[in-house]
Amino acid sequence: MTLTVVRTREELGAALEGTRSRRGRVALVPTMGALHAGHAALIGHARGAVRPGDAVVVSIFLNPLQFGPGEDLDRYPRTFEADLELCAEHGADLVFAPAVEEVYPGGDPQVGVDPGPLGSVLEGASRPGHYRGVLTVVAKLFGLVRPDVAVFGEKDYQQLVLVRRMSADLCLGVEVLGADTVREPGGLALSSRNAYLSHTDREAALALPRALRAGAAAGGDGGDAVLAVAHAVLAGEPAVQLDYLALTSPELTDAPAQGEARLLVAARVGTTRLIDNLAVRLSAAVVGGDVVGATG
Repeated sequence: MTLTVVRTREELGAALEGTRSRRGRVALVPTMGALHAGHAALIGHARGAVRPGDAVVVSIFLNPLQFGPGEDLDRYPRTFEADLELCAEHGADLVFAPAVEEVYPGGDPQVGVDPGPLGSVLEGASRPGHYRGVLTVVAKLFGLVRPDVAVFGEKDYQQLVLVRRMSADLCLGVEVLGADTVREPGGLALSSRNAYLSHTDREAALALPRALRAGAAAGGDGGDAVLAVAHAVLAGEPAVQLDYLALTSPELTDAPAQGEARLLVAARVGTTRLIDNLAVRLSAAVVGGDVVGATG
């Protein structure tokens, strides 16, 4: 199927009319553009979640609501033609690339989506208002595209948890799937913002996945050990300015004493802010604490 590009609500509805008329399913991959191999994996995941002949939609929209003052909205990478090539190569049928005025025709919306308590910890604490912007635009995309399935990467783990909670709590009827983080050969999680990293910064940034792997390997000794080992790795790389290192449950509440947990990190390397996370299995007692675990 030839890749179709639409930019308005009317064009989007017309492009999906055939799929809906035959009761086909629609899968959505929301992106902000500057696509890379991680996004390609999301598109492939979406393609596998629906039947042949169903529609895979990729939205490319740089959402101003989720950027705070002084963040990188103006310099965020924009690679639209290359993005279209990647979408076509990896099985997308339709790209929805609206202008800001198409998504927010009345300016900033007067009604947005409140992310609740989980929106004020971790990334939400470091970037106030970020998740209100994220959930508001995702809710709008769900309303415009009306997907049956939406795919998000686990690299932005808190976002994935919150979108799942929003879909369930607001009865939006969208199955939200998570896809594994795709990494560079050295272990750095793929991100559009990696383009900002100098060679020296990139080498220093490898401390983040090293810390996560070391922490996960210490899971058999309990949560205290997980955090201590991960902190030690990060402390050995002075170019990494730690924002937070947290051990939580998979739902981002307090980490359990035993069982599945999540280790999350955010740090600045040079001028670039990076996030990453990894699943951890705990076999012993965990350090007590609030929802964000230990911080740097």
